[in-house]
Amino acid sequence: MHPDLPGRLAGIPIDNDLPARSAIPAIFDELDYQLACQAYLWALPLVSYAQWKTQHYDVFGATSSDLVRYLTYRDRLGLITANATTPYILNFFDLSETGPLVIELPAGPTAGGVSDFWQREVGAMGEMGPDRGQGGRYVIVAPGQDAPDDLEATDRVLRSSGVNIMFGFRTLDPDPARSDELVRAVRIYPHARRANPAPTRIVSPDGRPWSGDQPRGLDYWRRLHAIYQTEVVDERDRFYLAMLRQLGIERGKPFEPDARLTGILEQGAAAGELMAQANTFAKRFPQGAYWPDRAWEQAIVLDNPAQRGDGYDELLERASWFYEAVSFSEAMKSTTPGAGQAYLGSYTDANGEWLDGGRDYTLHVPAGVPAKLFWSATVYDAATRCLIDNDQQRGDRGSRDGDLVVNPDGSVDLHFGPAAPPSGESNWVQTSPGAHWFSYFRLYGPLEPYFDRTWKLGDITPTRG
Repeated sequence: MHPDLPGRLAGIPIDNDLPARSAIPAIFDELDYQLACQAYLWALPLVSYAQWKTQHYDVFGATSSDLVRYLTYRDRLGLITANATTPYILNFFDLSETGPLVIELPAGPTAGGVSDFWQREVGAMGEMGPDRGQGGRYVIVAPGQDAPDDLEATDRVLRSSGVNIMFGFRTLDPDPARSDELVRAVRIYPHARRANPAPTRIVSPDGRPWSGDQPRGLDYWRRLHAIYQTEVVDERDRFYLAMLRQLGIERGKPFEPDARLTGILEQGAAAGELMAQANTFAKRFPQGAYWPDRAWEQAIVLDNPAQRGDGYDELLERASWFYEAVSFSEAMKSTTPGAGQAYLGSYTDANGEWLDGGRDYTLHVPAGVPAKLFWSATVYDAATRCLIDNDQQRGDRGSRDGDLVVNPDGSVDLHFGPAAPPSGESNWVQTSPGAHWFSYFRLYGPLEPYFDRTWKLGDITPTRG
């Protein structure tokens, strides 16, 4: 006998041991809805990069010969969990169109690399790459493509795990002039045009509104259908392709859902995002809080760029990180003192409540922050996961701020809230009433006291009084 059915199947009529014939359409609707929820979570990294690429090409007017530089605060407002301290330079490329792609990287303090559209790292470049900041020429080859025969001995070949790729980097030199010189020295072009490559332009968002946030509703599925037409899918994902087929998404066929399927896909995207929010902002992964008595967690729950665990693939870990952020490399979860970065995330206050843009909070940063290069605390809008768009037009405070007020003992008190505290604006980030937010605390070049946890960051604490 069937037990009482829960949720959306409650009330389905049963004819002895089988569903009533009249109930079959409702059951299939529920099946397709559940497939849509799971496909939504699975596709998050792919749709995220595909959406971002449309902004580069359709909004900014970039081409496959260009790089887009995010320099100002407004430039970065559409970039999911952007660092507000260092510039980003990047673009997206379809290797089925370009063929093997050449990237010439100059020597200098840069950190970057190449990833596929599943946001798996293909290879690091710059200080964390094989060139160790000395620069060089890289050649990116798609699955099924052969490396060119006429490469030089010093060329480095990166074999991509996907047809579509993102190449991006950040300059780590704090001097704007030297940083600009590094950016303008980068060259990117198809190997087939090496004799006469087009110049590499530096394109700017120029303050235009844009969004790298995954689209909602039916647009999510339209974006997925479009990128699926050219992107390879791993053998491990064939069952998800069966789900997409049931949802009207196939290679070589138009995406034309009828009224029934349109409703299911819209509901599935909405429910899938709720699941993604819970999976991101209330993480239930084993690593837990970084310090047992603090709300701070390691924001990045992926173990490695391949997104593979011991005996399983990191489906929910991947959905968690790529809902709240874009890209991942080993350098972003450094285990080497003095190298790479560390990301701590706080999604609640010290009392376990969501961070409220209408309330005032303080964050005590003890002296001796274990960061070789610098540290920063950044505020993000929970709805968009992008930098907070406030009147102040800044979303972070950190050790590179010339006006940061430091306490006599070397510690720093940061303030978050809708209005500046009595102490002034120097250590304050403005939040927005009616909106939730979360924070990253980044350490660039994390040092041993971070890894052994002997240095401990304070919680984001509501101001009393």
